Amino acid sequence: MAVQSRRHRDAGLHRLGIVRQVTARLKLGAQAMAVAAVAGLLALLVWKLVHGSGSSVASQLRHGDQPSAPGFVLPRLDEQAKLSLASLRGNVVVLNFWASWCVPCKAEAPLLEAAWRHYRSDHVVVVGIDSQDFSGDARSFVRRHDVTYPVVHDGPGKLLGRYGVTGFPETFFLTRNGEAVGHVPGQLVAGQLEQGIRRALRS
Repeated sequence: MAVQSRRHRDAGLHRLGIVRQVTARLKLGAQAMAVAAVAGLLALLVWKLVHGSGSSVASQLRHGDQPSAPGFVLPRLDEQAKLSLASLRGNVVVLNFWASWCVPCKAEAPLLEAAWRHYRSDHVVVVGIDSQDFSGDARSFVRRHDVTYPVVHDGPGKLLGRYGVTGFPETFFLTRNGEAVGHVPGQLVAGQLEQGIRRALRS
C-alpha cells in the first residue's frame, strides 16, 4: 500500500508540475500580448502626432491656409548660443529640417548655402533644424559641407509633429510676419528653393 501511495503522490506531483508550466506559459503569453498592445498604442499615438494632426503647418498649407509657424528656442550647433524663431521676425525664413545621416540632405546643403549667401542682403535667413540626430555628427556635417547659415539642434525631434514633418529633408518658407507660405517635402531643387523664397518675399 505504501508503494501505491508513493506512486499516486509522484503522479500528483507530475500533474502539478505540468499545471505550473502551463500557467507560467500562459502568464508569459499574456505579458507578451500586453507589451504588444502597449507598443501598438504608442505607434498609433506617434502616427497621429505626425500624420493625423490637422493643426500641423504642413496640413494647414495643404488646405490653402497660411498658418503661423510654431515658435522655438533651440541650441545652435555652429556657436555657443540659442536661436529663437521670434528673433528672426522681419526676415523671410527658410526652415530646413535635416539630419546628418540623411543622404538627400547632403546633396541639398550646397543649394541652401548658396541661397543663404545670395539672399542674405534681402533679409532672407536660412535655418537648418537638425533632428533625431547626434549633435557631434551634425557638427561634423556642418564643417564637411561648409555650412555657414544658422543651424540648431532639436535632438528628439519635438518640432516634427507641430510642423507635420514626416521625413528628411523637408523645407518650409516663412514670411516676414512668421507665416508659412510654402512647403517642400523631400530634397529641394534650385527652382523650388528660389520659388519658395520669392513667394515669401512677396507675401
